Amino acid sequence: MAIPKIDLTKQAPRSPRVRLGGYVILPRMLDKGRATLAGKNGDYSYACPLDVRFLEFAGIDAKKLKQQLAASKGDGEILRWVKANAKPQRTESEIEAWSAWQERRTPDNPDSREFFNRLHKDVAPKRTDITSWFDLLDVDDYGSYAGKV
Repeated sequence: MAIPKIDLTKQAPRSPRVRLGGYVILPRMLDKGRATLAGKNGDYSYACPLDVRFLEFAGIDAKKLKQQLAASKGDGEILRWVKANAKPQRTESEIEAWSAWQERRTPDNPDSREFFNRLHKDVAPKRTDITSWFDLLDVDDYGSYAGKV
């Protein structure tokens, strides 16, 4: 089965809320990695600070994961590789709890709060429902590719 090519100069990666094997962030990271390998990542960065949250939780090396992507492996194959190489091995309940926490995560220090507020003001100043990092990423992606927010 051919892996679909993703061009992040024309569309956003998957939402950070989308899960693979229970993990949030992972599908978005895979989109960015594949686009980076194709030279079509646009403004998106593979192994950015958001991706690092997944990498640290799963105990996965970004370069080794990128090598798996370069081998044209699909999401299912990548998930199997992640499960086999994760250190420490995580239980389903640990993955669920971590993913749920990531979905609700808000800025946790003054510098990140300032950055969050500045980006929020730039992308959706009238939206009062933007409270988490995932909310902000989703609205930024939507505004960048689909329309007005």
